[in-house]
Amino acid sequence: MLASILAPTLPATECPSGEFCGPSVEEFFPEPLLFIGTPFEMNRVLLIRMLVVVILILVFWVGTRNLKVVPGRAQVVFEVITGFVRNSIIISTLGEKNGRRFMPLLFTIFFLTLGLNLTGIIPGLQIASTGLIGMPIIMAVVAYVVFIYAGLKQHGLRYFKNQLILPGVPIVLTPFLALLEFLSTFILRPITLTLRLTMNMVAGHMLLVLCFLATHFFFFTVLAQGNALGLLGIGTFAFGIAFTLLELFVAALQAYVFTILTAIYIQFSVADEH
Repeated sequence: MLASILAPTLPATECPSGEFCGPSVEEFFPEPLLFIGTPFEMNRVLLIRMLVVVILILVFWVGTRNLKVVPGRAQVVFEVITGFVRNSIIISTLGEKNGRRFMPLLFTIFFLTLGLNLTGIIPGLQIASTGLIGMPIIMAVVAYVVFIYAGLKQHGLRYFKNQLILPGVPIVLTPFLALLEFLSTFILRPITLTLRLTMNMVAGHMLLVLCFLATHFFFFTVLAQGNALGLLGIGTFAFGIAFTLLELFVAALQAYVFTILTAIYIQFSVADEH
C-alpha cells in the first residue's frame, strides 16, 4: 500500500539499485504521452492542467445550477468559498462597482491557481503545474495587461503620469523617482507575480518528493535488507505528512496572494490619486 502511494514520486530518471536518488527539476518536464511528434504534443503536466480546468467547470456548473433558498451542506461550502473570494478579496479591494467589473477575471485567477497548486499534493498527480514558469507568466501577463487597460480606460494617457509622477516631490528628484516608479510598476510587478508563485510551488514539490523518496528508500531498500536504520522512514514519512499539510496551506495562500495583488494593482490604476 505504501509503495503504491510513494511510487509516483520516484524520479523520471532511473536510479541505481540500492542507492538513494533525490528529487530533480526534470520531474517538471516529463516525457510526452499523447500526440507525440505533433504540434499538439501533451505530457503529464498538460494533462493535469486540462483535468483541473474540467473539474473547475464541473464544480461551478454543479454548484450554481440548482441553488436553493435554504442551502444544503454542499451549497453552504460552495457559497462560503466563493463568498470569501468575492467579499474579502475582490469587493473589499476594488469596491462594489469595479469589483463586479473585474470579478470574472479575479475569480478565474483565484480558482485556477488554487486548483493547479493543489494537484501537487494529490496522490497520483503529485505535481503543481504552477511550478513550471509558463503558467504563472501567462497569468501575470494577463494581470499586467488588465491593470494597464483599467488605468487607460479610467484616466486615458494621464494614467502614465499618475503612476510615474509623485505629487509634492521636488522637481530635481522627479526624474529619478519616475524611473523607480516605472521599474516598480511596469517591470517588477509581473516579474514578482510570476516568480513568487513559481518558486513557492517548486520548493514545496521538492520538499514533498524528498520526504517520500526517503521514506520509500528507508522502508523498501534499507529495512528490506534487515537494517534497522530503515526505521528512519517513519520520521521521513511523518515529515512528508507535515509538509503536505503545509503545502495545502501554501497552495491556498499563493492563490490568495496572486489574486489580491492583481486586485490591488487594478485599484492603483483606477484610483484618482497616486
